[in-house]
Amino acid sequence: MRILLVSQMYPGPDDPDLGVFVQALERALAARGHELEHAVVSGRGGGRRRFLRLGRDAVATSRRFRPDVVYAHFLVPTGLIAALAAPWTPLVVTAHGQDVANVGEIRGVRAATRLTIRRAATVIAVSGWLRTLLEERIPEARGRTEVVSAGVDLERFPLLPRADGAAPAFLCIGSLTERKNVRRLANAFTGLDAGTLTFVGDGPLGAELAGRPRVRLSGAVPQERLRDHLAAADVVCQPSLVEPFGLATLEAMASGRSVVATRVGGPPEFVPPEAGVLVDPEDESSIAAGMQAAAALPCPNDAARAAAAEHDLERQAARVEAILARAAARA
Repeated sequence: MRILLVSQMYPGPDDPDLGVFVQALERALAARGHELEHAVVSGRGGGRRRFLRLGRDAVATSRRFRPDVVYAHFLVPTGLIAALAAPWTPLVVTAHGQDVANVGEIRGVRAATRLTIRRAATVIAVSGWLRTLLEERIPEARGRTEVVSAGVDLERFPLLPRADGAAPAFLCIGSLTERKNVRRLANAFTGLDAGTLTFVGDGPLGAELAGRPRVRLSGAVPQERLRDHLAAADVVCQPSLVEPFGLATLEAMASGRSVVATRVGGPPEFVPPEAGVLVDPEDESSIAAGMQAAAALPCPNDAARAAAAEHDLERQAARVEAILARAAARA
């Protein structure tokens, strides 16, 4: 197939880690023999103008490339842009989470999302939890939405032996924000008798975490350095207030690390008890108990690796491929 990929997140020179999951899936589809072109936003700046540029790029690329199917990531604005840019080409769009959360929260998004869904041959949700939320907010999505989780590249995230260092070593990966729940995580860790807690990421709550005993702030690190932090960890803690899927949790499991994950969102769909602990993100005692229980699991954790392998990128690319092929065949 000739596939036009449209995304508002994609790695670029200034933001090499932006939307790496989109690029990974694009490469997996290309490896399966498909021809892809893309129209993407590859940086965080630019305001609304970046979406105007994305629209122009999508129109120009569609006219030149003449795709069999358009595959967009995020419902609005990208899905709507893709629908308008190639109005006679079958459309498949993946919902990732914030695009669904915006429905009812931002003026005009509900109507734009309805237009996108009506135009799409299929909507993909990255978790069953997200599909349910989407169908509650946009009834038109019922019967048109399939679940395909974000895939994890098992070669990029191999099973890692435990690096030398004191245990238990806890690691949290992501922005230091309210939604990532880093304050409660740090408070819960304070009640533990031993170990270290390292935050990899930056954000507005960094100042509140700095200076706490046994808490380390590493700042944001490029993807290629993340493996070093995973190797040095026993447990990866991601107790977000909500996680539509939880790719960082899945990547940690692929690396053989037990996890502490939120009960709210996608993680309950892929974290079995032998791989980690699901916690109430609003209860610090639940988070602390989860950290202790996860630290008692083996490291590396073969069961976590096996559970992550169920979401292998190649397997998920094959599922997306089948959805795209069905859409293209309707043209």
